Amino acid sequence: MIDGVTGLPREADGGVVLGGSNATAYAAYFSAKAGARAAIHHDCSIGRDEAGVSGLPWADQHGMAMAAVAADSARVGDAADMLERGIISRANTLAAACGVANGQTVAHAVELLKAAPWPHDANVAPPVERRTFIDGVLCIGSISLATSEDAGLVVASGSHGGATAAPMARAFGPRLVFFNDAGFGVDRAGAACLPMLDSDGIAAATVAAALACIGDGESTLTQGIISAVNETAHRLGVRVGETALSAARIAAAKG
Repeated sequence: MIDGVTGLPREADGGVVLGGSNATAYAAYFSAKAGARAAIHHDCSIGRDEAGVSGLPWADQHGMAMAAVAADSARVGDAADMLERGIISRANTLAAACGVANGQTVAHAVELLKAAPWPHDANVAPPVERRTFIDGVLCIGSISLATSEDAGLVVASGSHGGATAAPMARAFGPRLVFFNDAGFGVDRAGAACLPMLDSDGIAAATVAAALACIGDGESTLTQGIISAVNETAHRLGVRVGETALSAARIAAAKG
């Protein structure tokens, strides 16, 4: 079990990874690269263009069984909660062949996936992840792709806004950062990092998963509608209901 899959331990090799990350292709890549036999990630409410589970067909193509956990059953970014309360919402072809099906408990699915075929493909190529600027705003698919050189920028990330996003944003200190709300889900976990970042004076907001593709920073910026803001962002003038692009342009200009 691990809350975020970008840094999987050695034990993932040959095991079943239960990760609190989204089930996009980029997140699935980390489980595959670590040598996982199979993976279960969070579906982040599936959202626009089914981006929250886009990693399942990608995993099929790379020989890895993969399933996703329903956002209304367990907190995103919290693998322990997923194991305790999670319910499967989707399974790819290889996972279904192991008996994994919608409506099962995650605990049951984990046991079934221990019999999944082992891909043994540590050299799998990652999906293309771009760093692009639109109107002075940095767009990245995952907040983990930000570096110290991005300090002070307005950043549109494709990551969910769960608790695991907070330390990654703190590590580089953006002026304003956007996340996907993952449909909020149980305990509003999809926006859990917002109040956490207030303590660092980092303005943060989420966009609605139904309108912007999770895992896609450009979609966050150009299609996102703000669904939640922290106090720091509110003081900056960011408001629920406005477009991420409008709020980002204003913040970038002030910066």
